Amino acid sequence: MIKKVLPFLIIAVLIVSCKSNKETTATNGDNSKTSLDWNGTYVGTTPCADCEGIKTVITLNTDLTFTKKTQYLGKSTEVYTENGSFSWNKAGSTVTLKADGASYNYLVGEHTLTHLDLSGKKITGDLADNYILKQQGTDTLKDMPWKLVELRGKAIENASKQPYLILAAEDNRVSGNTSCNGFGGEYELLEGNRIKFSKMMHTMMACPNMSIENEFMQVLEVADNYTVVNGVLNLNKGRMATMAKFEVDYFVN
Repeated sequence: MIKKVLPFLIIAVLIVSCKSNKETTATNGDNSKTSLDWNGTYVGTTPCADCEGIKTVITLNTDLTFTKKTQYLGKSTEVYTENGSFSWNKAGSTVTLKADGASYNYLVGEHTLTHLDLSGKKITGDLADNYILKQQGTDTLKDMPWKLVELRGKAIENASKQPYLILAAEDNRVSGNTSCNGFGGEYELLEGNRIKFSKMMHTMMACPNMSIENEFMQVLEVADNYTVVNGVLNLNKGRMATMAKFEVDYFVN
């Protein structure tokens, strides 16, 4: 009798176990909140009704606070900053950012934040992809807009235009602005944090103050190593004092 009943008992136990596992998965299953490295900075340009686009930079912190910076391209150079806190929905898939009475909903994906409409749904149509902000990578050097803040120990002041550089990851091209002219060329990263710039070219527009441009280009010609410490990029030559310091600024152009 026991031998006949035993198989049914085993089946019953397995059914209960499977049901329990499904309930546990439904309650504590993987979602964006639990399975993604969502904290970080997201950047994109969303559509704008009366401007060229809204450049948006959102930083989500692990303490559930955020910073949102926006700039209305072609309309104003001013950068608007909002700070506040955010919360997750029950499904752990979207976040709601709240600051100064305003709220914004975003779908959290793999290295993306997708701006949702007022009802919390995805925006559809031809411009749908333009509502997606992309998370900045773990590479703290490449594809970052590095703003020049110090040159040969002196703070950058009275520049005609903000000098900066970007080291593209895809084709090892360097580009930027000298404070007057745009420039471009190639760069190579070598072992031991060594760097080499080559084939540098720039436009030939004249500006009232050319000293920053001249020194900046000289630094790029002779720099042979770099460091990135606490979000600051330093270009150096040998063991001499740092020649140029840069900080990330997503709004340089």
